[in-house]
Amino acid sequence: MGKKLLMLTGILLSLFVGFQLIPVSRENPPVTLEVRWDSPQTRELAKRACFDCHSNETVWPWYAYIAPVSFGISNHVMEGREKLNFSEWDKTNCDFREVEETITEGEMPLWNYLLMHPEANLTATEKEQLLSGLRATFQQDPPRIP
Repeated sequence: MGKKLLMLTGILLSLFVGFQLIPVSRENPPVTLEVRWDSPQTRELAKRACFDCHSNETVWPWYAYIAPVSFGISNHVMEGREKLNFSEWDKTNCDFREVEETITEGEMPLWNYLLMHPEANLTATEKEQLLSGLRATFQQDPPRIP
């Protein structure tokens, strides 16, 4: 039994090391056009709760460099930027109704993101302030809708 366990450990370790060699995109493209925020407070709340996945200003934490976690994080960021990117307002983005629904239903920020980023866990009052500010922001500077 000892040899089998040793061999299994060697295989798992080899797989783990091999995963580290798979390239993962962790880039922050240049900001092409940031949304015109209604207030600095709205931007600050969005930065705390949304920017890591919905802007080109992602702060890549240390664990974003360790596979297989890095695969999931990179995928979440790319998907998030594709739907809504506050740094590429000159491209298509979702409308406010979708953002409001996602925040109101508690779908964003993702629960696993909140585990490592407690600052993104907004209070009920902060969520209302964010939604109110985003509503005003989207009204004064509407996104391009797909």
